Amino acid sequence: MANIENVDPAETWNGLQNDDTAVLVDVRTRAEWGFVGIPDLSELNRQPFLIEWKEYPMMNTNEAFASELLEKLDGAAPSKIYFLCRSGARSMAAANLMSEIFATQGQTTQCINVAEGFEGDLDSDGHRGNMNGWKARGLDWRQS
Repeated sequence: MANIENVDPAETWNGLQNDDTAVLVDVRTRAEWGFVGIPDLSELNRQPFLIEWKEYPMMNTNEAFASELLEKLDGAAPSKIYFLCRSGARSMAAANLMSEIFATQGQTTQCINVAEGFEGDLDSDGHRGNMNGWKARGLDWRQS
């Protein structure tokens, strides 16, 4: 298993802002994008790649994930790819897979996990989106 760096959403935003080749991949489900929202990177003149890691509603692993991402990259090898999910677990799995694929291809793309995810950890009331994560840190987002 690859050694994947964990960064918080603010570090992710800074990384995307300071590196024109860096990419954000949101691996949540279509339902999450629609009902919870997506990161808004329009200030950086780009958009996140939206590719389900687990396919809604059955939540089976998307066997085409890697090929879908490679197709979106269109042969370009970004310096860094940030992987984002709800709280950091699915994105870590995706980052590990892609890190291994890039390594076997001899590419030096750094795969990074956005540890807090889009909604962050559960608070004492059992709610997400209040303690940490993309939304709670006040980063740009929108309903899809």
